[in-house]
Amino acid sequence: MKIAFIGGGNMAAALIAGLAGKLTPGANIHVVDPNPASLEKLRQDFGVTVAAAAGEPVAAAEVLVLAVKPQVMHEVTRQLLPLLQAAQAAGRSPLLLSIAAGIRAADLSRWLDGYHAIVRTMPNTPALIGMGVTGMVASSGVSAQQREAADQIMRAVGATVWLDDEAKIDAVTAVSGSGPAYVFYFIEAMQQAAEELGLTAEQGKALAMATFTGAAQLAVQSTDPVPVLRDKVTSKGGTTYAALTSMEASGVKAAIIGAVKAAAARGKELGEQLGAAG
Repeated sequence: MKIAFIGGGNMAAALIAGLAGKLTPGANIHVVDPNPASLEKLRQDFGVTVAAAAGEPVAAAEVLVLAVKPQVMHEVTRQLLPLLQAAQAAGRSPLLLSIAAGIRAADLSRWLDGYHAIVRTMPNTPALIGMGVTGMVASSGVSAQQREAADQIMRAVGATVWLDDEAKIDAVTAVSGSGPAYVFYFIEAMQQAAEELGLTAEQGKALAMATFTGAAQLAVQSTDPVPVLRDKVTSKGGTTYAALTSMEASGVKAAIIGAVKAAAARGKELGEQLGAAG
């Protein structure tokens, strides 16, 4: 599989690390980025080919991974359009795999003169250590083979969840895309509480990190639903019961749900704003 990355930032580098020499040889991966230092590091680390601007290797690729900032995507599509047209003239329809937050497939298609072989994705930052999860949705022009290729690429950095409606990407953005920040926020609070209760910063960090890691893995590996696991830790009148009762009284669960819904609403708003270009 020949893959071209438009953008060589952190998420692109994580994907390339999971792909090069595994799904396809590094020499079959081409990276376009204006930053020469980023390109040189990727070339040395993974044996990929690199360029400062999109050219023939992009037109020859079977998959184009759009890994640029959302704010520059419109300009990038203007540069890609003649290359896609050249590929189509040669009888090929490369898959466009977008990992840019907020850019709707319909807007990508419009900017690319009606091109429809597009898979839109929403990965999250744990992908940087191979433990991400990515929401994915395919446009009408995506073949079964291209869908499988998209899945293989994103599984290089974690799990994948396919959606039947692109509108649900805003929910994915709110739950898993932004979700790591919620976890970090809770860890911060636990560390602060530990210090206020007399533990050192190092002790609080160690306890909070291990608790989150262990609890998450227990939830993944257990056959019990999460509410059952919670109940198993909670004896009525005990310490956990006191903590959860305090959280309920403070409206913590409702606040978290409200926060996730606010993130989803903002994701939809950003999609409309970014799509207004062109």
